[in-house]
Amino acid sequence: MPRRGAVVLVVVAALAGGPRAPAADRPAAGGLLLVANKGDQTLGIIDPAAGRMVATVKESGTTGHEVVASPDGKTAYVPIYGDSGVGRPGSDGRSIDVIDVASRKRVATIDLGSPRRPHCPLFGPDGRLYVTAEVTRSIEVLDPRTNAVVDTLPTGQPESHMLVLSPDGRTAYTSNVGAGTVSVIDVASRKVVAVVTVAKRAQRIAVTTDGRVVFTADQDAPRLAVIDTRTRSLLRGVALPAVAYGTAPTPDGRSLVMALPGASQVGVLDLKSMEVVRTIDVPKAPQEVLVRPDGRVAYVSCDASGQVAEIDLEEMKVSRLIPAGPMADGLAWAARP
Repeated sequence: MPRRGAVVLVVVAALAGGPRAPAADRPAAGGLLLVANKGDQTLGIIDPAAGRMVATVKESGTTGHEVVASPDGKTAYVPIYGDSGVGRPGSDGRSIDVIDVASRKRVATIDLGSPRRPHCPLFGPDGRLYVTAEVTRSIEVLDPRTNAVVDTLPTGQPESHMLVLSPDGRTAYTSNVGAGTVSVIDVASRKVVAVVTVAKRAQRIAVTTDGRVVFTADQDAPRLAVIDTRTRSLLRGVALPAVAYGTAPTPDGRSLVMALPGASQVGVLDLKSMEVVRTIDVPKAPQEVLVRPDGRVAYVSCDASGQVAEIDLEEMKVSRLIPAGPMADGLAWAARP
């Protein structure tokens, strides 16, 4: 006969709808995971429910580092950056591949007209596509209906690598790697309204869900720079267990998930206390972090192993490793209609 405590636990579980499956085993919020595989110049399409890459699409050139999906999830955009890393000599890409997710085919390539090193793509609330262009120290703005450049926003700094927009889309922020700065750009007036110095070298960038704080990672010290978007100034630095790279906030605004490449870990920062509350071991060289729209799972691309680590954010552990392509880097979520 079961003990009284066991009976209580069974009854409570039944009332709650039974034991909950781990977050990673529940439906993947109706979407596909896209990954830029730098090593073989392909876009990988991953079915997160099955935990496998179901297709690859060859890019038009060398090579795509980042990817974004259209808001309806039907189309992926992959800027073709070049054959080197940021700030290093090499080829300068000038195009953006347009890929139909359903047919798994490249349907167009947008020529930007001159060498740009296009890198980070992002859709704004206005439905336009924003893409950093390092060579021209700018952000190119495209109309996805025509695939034409319709606006250009200056960054005023070299190596404008990554980009975020405020929740209302009125302000753009770029991390400028070699300059160690963040540009604050008023989208409507097309003007740089502030340049915030954060480190000797900075990488990646994230903004909180309420738009009040922007983060970028110091590349020479284990430190996260925290920028107050109201004062447009450096608010503080946060000590980390290792140098960070890609970061992403959770939709509830409580946490920031951070790739820590040198430690082969992912860190979780509590945004209230500004303290690292958890580290999770992942394969070598984690790069980019994408938090699933439902907030239950984070996906982290791992360059050296060609895998994507799927992290259950409720259990705070790696639930599985999904094979991707060589040098897996940029990630995007393609919502299913």
